[in-house]
Amino acid sequence: MNRFGFALTLPIFALAGGLAVAQVPGTRLRGTVERMEGSTLDLRAADGRQFKVALAPGFSTGGVVPAKASDIAKGSFIGVGAKPQPDGTLLAVQVMIFPETQRGTGEGHRPWAVLPDATMTNATVAETVAWVDGANLVLSYPGGEQKVAITPEATILMAAPAEASELTPGAQVAMTASRQADGSYSTSRVTVAKSGAKLPL
Repeated sequence: MNRFGFALTLPIFALAGGLAVAQVPGTRLRGTVERMEGSTLDLRAADGRQFKVALAPGFSTGGVVPAKASDIAKGSFIGVGAKPQPDGTLLAVQVMIFPETQRGTGEGHRPWAVLPDATMTNATVAETVAWVDGANLVLSYPGGEQKVAITPEATILMAAPAEASELTPGAQVAMTASRQADGSYSTSRVTVAKSGAKLPL
């Protein structure tokens, strides 16, 4: 039940949370854990709404930790949520550095419904030029490539192991959940923000 399977559980990455893949059906939930009783998680969203989420048998828990542009090396496999720029390049909003075991996950370039007019690119870093607190990247995937600028304003995250025991009051979590007939939700993956990391969008 506590195995590490980083799936951002969100439409951006399928690692849930995926993080990353194409859009996945379900409702994206983000918020603060109020309590966990048995296999039910009580969650409060930023707008004050409260949700009960049933954790499916064998659910997995993954984490995200803060990372830096300097952690993105040539050959890394990453997911980049970005806004298109007038010159055809992309300005990164959020970057997820995938573990090597998830190389190829959701590979390609597609719309990112999380933000208006945004895109998601899961690809290999073919070229990187680093500068203070940022980098210019060339991302390569089958059938194409994208040029991406990463500025200090971009959120950069890296997958990290997590345990179900970390789903304690105050923990910041994100997931993609299925709505049940009684208005509650059910999920098989939960992503925890660790070590001061922001929750993925």
